[in-house]
Amino acid sequence: MSGLLPGFADPVADAQSAFRAVLEAMARPGRVQRLPSPPAPPAPLSPAAGAVLLALADAETPLWLDAGAEAAEWAVFHAGCPLVEDAGAATFALATGTPPALSSLDPGTDEEPQRAATLILQVASLAEGRGWRLTGPGIEREHRLQVEGAPNGFLAAWAASRAQFPLGVDIILCAGDCVAALPRSVTIREG
Repeated sequence: MSGLLPGFADPVADAQSAFRAVLEAMARPGRVQRLPSPPAPPAPLSPAAGAVLLALADAETPLWLDAGAEAAEWAVFHAGCPLVEDAGAATFALATGTPPALSSLDPGTDEEPQRAATLILQVASLAEGRGWRLTGPGIEREHRLQVEGAPNGFLAAWAASRAQFPLGVDIILCAGDCVAALPRSVTIREG
């Protein structure tokens, strides 16, 4: 572990700031939130993906990730989260490349929909004002979000997952030092 990169510079304050940014992103779907003090995680993790992981994951939240051994070691050391090989068994799935199918992630149960998985999806960029048309709770009329680097077929997979509501997967999009969220309650249409 001699080459292990540090986590947050100020673990308590930085984790709180990242957690607040994620909460704000979930409350206001599609609104891009900039993280004030993200860590510098190992490649290919972005600072935002690393910050979200350190703010949300812990010893009680199994993690699936596709970012390689160095990122896995970093996540386990700093967040204490157990790693799983099956994305369907994960509380958090962090994808830096091709994500697992939304249908393969845990959508929760009728009794406990809040126990659904959250996909932390690293994308190339996030911008407001153009792109997808988002509607639903937390959005007054409509919000536009452009997501560069979303996987092929994402909107169809989202619609299929959304059809299970209140079950389904929540998504936190990460690009650079920014996050935006797509709670399962949001409807997304092509821009």
